[in-house]
Amino acid sequence: MTVRNPFKNLKLDREEKEIDEAIESGKLRPVQLTSGERQRLRAMAKATLEKTRNINIRLSERDLLRLKARAIEEGIPYQTLAASLLHKHVLTN
Repeated sequence: MTVRNPFKNLKLDREEKEIDEAIESGKLRPVQLTSGERQRLRAMAKATLEKTRNINIRLSERDLLRLKARAIEEGIPYQTLAASLLHKHVLTN
């Protein structure tokens, strides 16, 4: 069984590209955290990544087909793409 890399066709936005370039060039350095800060950040990450709710959403057939086509281009499942788009929208607005 071949394992596919879900990030193979990942397209980064401008901010993500800047961060990636800074990491690659060595401009970013590790930050020393206290154990309390590390614990707080771990709790935040866990709360963010946990799947806590399922939703049902009605989409037009055309939108769903376009979403599925875009997901194929990105090399990820369409539900993952939909969740990512919603997550980005909620964070930026």
